[in-house]
Amino acid sequence: MHGRPLPLIRRANRGFTLIELAIVLIIVALLSGGLMMTVSAQMERIATSDTQRRLDEARDALLGFAAANGRLPCPAVGGATGIEGPLGGGVCSNNWDGFLPAITLGIGPTNDNGYALDGWGNPIRYAITTYNNSAYCPGHVFATANCIKAVWNGGISLGNAPDLRICNTATGMTGTGATASCATGSELANNAVAVVFSRGRNGASPPASSDEIANGDADRAFVSHPPIPSGPNEFDDLVIWLSPNILYNRMIAAGRLP
Repeated sequence: MHGRPLPLIRRANRGFTLIELAIVLIIVALLSGGLMMTVSAQMERIATSDTQRRLDEARDALLGFAAANGRLPCPAVGGATGIEGPLGGGVCSNNWDGFLPAITLGIGPTNDNGYALDGWGNPIRYAITTYNNSAYCPGHVFATANCIKAVWNGGISLGNAPDLRICNTATGMTGTGATASCATGSELANNAVAVVFSRGRNGASPPASSDEIANGDADRAFVSHPPIPSGPNEFDDLVIWLSPNILYNRMIAAGRLP
C-alpha cells in the first residue's frame, strides 16, 4: 500500500539537472551583460553631459576674464600648474596651445596641477590665436592687456585676424601649423579667437581616427562633429570655440572697447 508514492517524492526532491542549471546561468549572464551595458552607456552619457557643461562654463569664464582684463589668458603650460604662462599674458609660453588655466580663471574641478578636468577626469585643452600686430602691440594681441583696444582704435580690422579654424572633418585638410585649413565645404569657423576642447574618453591614449589626430597635432585647424562611438572613425572629442564677435560684444558691454 505504501510503495507507490515513493517515486513521486524522490522525483520532487531530485533538484535541477545540469542542463537546467546551464540554462539558468546563461540567462543570468545575458541579463548581467545587458545591465552592465546599460550602466556603462549611462555613465558615458553623464560624462559627456558634464564635459559639455564644463566647456560652456569655461567659455563664459574666458569672456568674463576678457571683460575684466581687456585680454584673454594664455594657455597653462604642460607639466607645470593651472596658471597661464606667462602670468600676465603677452607672448604665450606655449605659443598658443596648452591646457585651460583653471587657477587663473578660478574654475573647477581641477587635478593636483590645477588643470581643469573634463567628465572623464582628463585635462581640458585650450588654444588661443597668436595674431600679432607689432605696430600696436608687443605680444600676442588677444593675450596682451589693452592690445585689442589699441589695434581696434588704430583702425585695424580685427574681423578676420584670429587664425583658429574649425572643420567638420579632417579629410581634405591642407597645410600644417599656422597654415592648416579645412577642405572646401567643411569649414565651421575660420577666425576663432580661442578653442576649448576635451579629448574625450580616450584622453591621452592614441587617437583612433584622423579626426581625433587633428585635435592634437599642433595645427591651427580643429575638428568638431557628433560622436562616433567605435570603429576606424571613432570620435569622442568635444570642441567649442569663441567667436571674435562674441568677444568684442562682451568687451564693449564691459567698457573695454572701443
